[in-house]
Amino acid sequence: MPQSIYVNLPVADLDRSVAFYQSLGFQLEEAFTDETAACITICGAIRLMLLTHARFDQFATLPRADPRTTTSVLLALSRDSRDAVDDLLNAALGAGATEPKPADDHGWMYLRTLHDPDGHVFEIFWMDAEAASAADKMPSG
Repeated sequence: MPQSIYVNLPVADLDRSVAFYQSLGFQLEEAFTDETAACITICGAIRLMLLTHARFDQFATLPRADPRTTTSVLLALSRDSRDAVDDLLNAALGAGATEPKPADDHGWMYLRTLHDPDGHVFEIFWMDAEAASAADKMPSG
């Protein structure tokens, strides 16, 4: 099995969360889905595991945070263009997300932030890597 990342998110209403992410064009993986968990593929190597609170708590080693009142992680998801950022954000807003702040436009990077129905924070962005590198905005490596 190739390396993948599975981002585990606790959700209050599994059906609502599945419907939300499917409305954004992401795919439900039936093989990893049951009444307590659902696997959503964002792209080949990136998946969300949406877990009911009880199921999430079985894995967690610390108390579960309330994403509506605290930020424990910012999930950044790149898109191919500014228009693609706007398209995904607008679809998310139509499906029940909120946008907590205005778009952030640096010229070389365009970023919009959304909170999913449970309050998890996603940063949807486009970046011109060449322009960012020329402006010393990206680490060299």
